[in-house]
Amino acid sequence: MNELLARPWAQKLIDWWFRSQEHLENMPWPLWEEWLSRFVFYYPLLMAYVWMIGGLIYYWRWERNRGNVLSDLPVLSEYPMVSILVPCYNEGENARETIQYLSQQQYPNYEIIAINDGSKDNTLEILHELADQYPQLRVVNLASNQGKAVGLRTAALLANSEILIGIDGDALLAPNATAWIVKHFLDDPHVGAVTGNPRIRNRSTLLGKIQVGEFSAIVGMIKRAQRAYGHVFTISGVIAGFRKTALHEVGYWSPDMVTEDIDISWKMQLAGWRIRFEPNALCWVLMPETLSGLWKQRSRWAQGGVEVLLRYFGSLWHWRSRGMWPLYLECCISLCWAFLVAGMLLTAPLDWWLTEQPQAALADLSPHWTSMLLCVTCLIQFGVSLSIDSIYEKRSGGAAQHYYWMIWYPIVYWLISVGTTVNGCIKALRKKKGQRAVWVTLDRGLREK
Repeated sequence: MNELLARPWAQKLIDWWFRSQEHLENMPWPLWEEWLSRFVFYYPLLMAYVWMIGGLIYYWRWERNRGNVLSDLPVLSEYPMVSILVPCYNEGENARETIQYLSQQQYPNYEIIAINDGSKDNTLEILHELADQYPQLRVVNLASNQGKAVGLRTAALLANSEILIGIDGDALLAPNATAWIVKHFLDDPHVGAVTGNPRIRNRSTLLGKIQVGEFSAIVGMIKRAQRAYGHVFTISGVIAGFRKTALHEVGYWSPDMVTEDIDISWKMQLAGWRIRFEPNALCWVLMPETLSGLWKQRSRWAQGGVEVLLRYFGSLWHWRSRGMWPLYLECCISLCWAFLVAGMLLTAPLDWWLTEQPQAALADLSPHWTSMLLCVTCLIQFGVSLSIDSIYEKRSGGAAQHYYWMIWYPIVYWLISVGTTVNGCIKALRKKKGQRAVWVTLDRGLREK
């Protein structure tokens, strides 16, 4: 330790630290520090209750009398043509199962358009083979990797229907999902998109088990609450329905946005179209089960969210966009919260090392009533949301079995979320304007069949 302190740069750092401390003594910094600490602790606490209240409102108004979601079908006045779009990039291992599930849709009038977006494996050969087996399947081939947005737009322009449903090339769509999505477009001509209810397929590791609870307790709850409050931050990129007229009006998907699902959600709602959440439109997806894969995925999500906030900032100043103001504000506050937490985590060891007061530092890190309240609230949120969402997990044994694994969520996922938010924000700010967003191969986890 003494040898380290003898180095010139270390001595300069220490001198600067103590000079800054002396300078801050003349400022009302303790008050600011207290308020920042309160914000870091109380913001997630407040938002947990905001999401719980909104989720319960949604459940009471639209969900509690749905019946058996795994088999029931809605009563429709008509059955218009539907085009199911499946963009694929290196999906040779998943394409057969995905198309097979699509062929079992309990809907009388639909087509499947699979887009091979410059895959480097045998995806194209498998799709052509499947086209001979399933007459409702059409295959579109793009010679080079153009990105998911371009693939979806190409398929949408070639589709023979007004209603489109997009799913990922590794997703399994529930047989009754198409009918439930179509119902929203028939009931309300102002609905531009319907987001479905993704479920996790791979559950063999701790990260996989936590994600099962996350999609029920966090993702599902937030989507319900946002729908109840009026506007949705993003549709689910893995399963969503679209009205072609609305897509055409807003210019379809943007090829330069990392997350085309967040982008199209904001474009539609800023243009006056409504987005609905349909929990009965189940779709089983593969998710990362390694820390590196999870980091890359969440960083991309965070980057896409920041790109949208930057791009549509000017559009929010119109009075007709006032409904999106609370959503935009909440996103900005969440970014500030992540940066503050990251700053506290980074400066705490430095403060400990320079001041050499380990007892005070440990006291700051020890559980207080605020952190205990936050943990208890977190578990209450998980309990409420999993009870609402349990009906959609009947096929896999119910949602209660995943409640135990959710105790790791604040430790594992909050830290990852803070890091990926900061990383994604930096990437969004550094990204070149107009840079094309192309496919990348992601971690799909370990599948259980």
